[in-house]
Amino acid sequence: MRQMTLPESGPKRKLLDAAERLFAERGMDAISIRDVTDVAKTNVAAVNYHFGSREAMMSWVMARVVGPIHEERLARLDGLERKWSGKAVPVEEILGAIAGPVVGQARKSGLSESLFYKLVGRIFALRADGLPQEIEAQLVHEDDRFKRSIAKALPMVAEDELGWRVHFMLGGLIHLLTHQGLPQRQVRGRSAEISMDGMVSRWVRFSAAGLREGVEPVTASKKGPQELFDF
Repeated sequence: MRQMTLPESGPKRKLLDAAERLFAERGMDAISIRDVTDVAKTNVAAVNYHFGSREAMMSWVMARVVGPIHEERLARLDGLERKWSGKAVPVEEILGAIAGPVVGQARKSGLSESLFYKLVGRIFALRADGLPQEIEAQLVHEDDRFKRSIAKALPMVAEDELGWRVHFMLGGLIHLLTHQGLPQRQVRGRSAEISMDGMVSRWVRFSAAGLREGVEPVTASKKGPQELFDF
């Protein structure tokens, strides 16, 4: 993803911060340049001056959100592949490398965690309609890396079937991020107090089960004395 240098303050930073917040709250299609400039307390001409167009400004918003998540995801996957030394990485650990960076970046964001999760969910949901080419290319590369890692962990699942399972798995994550308050309203009792870390843990368990569906678990064979001791 391109390197972006943002000022600490000033009209350009104010416009991006305002557009980011409105994008999270309303969705990209529901906000206009006037909405952004009203929140940023600047004029409409500033958008054209700093970005050239509304679409370019929104691409900057998406790039500065997606970029750090993308980089951390790949770094985590690299670390897992080194840790397992060429062996298949367990599915749960792969899924943790997908969701973990979102939670980590939320805690660094200028938005509230709830709004940041909603923003990330909205951005990833736009893949169905087409993200800016540069961002989409980065995510396609990321998808390929993670799909290959999952396929290595689940060699018994056919390629086309695995594609569907990964699609549903990612859709579940988008839904969780965009509607993270929904479980709190639907579930009663202690489960209603669950944190995002807890919800992600549930997503990992559910997604891992879905990815493995129909795959026979590996059972340990009975070991004789020659296998129990290193003669």
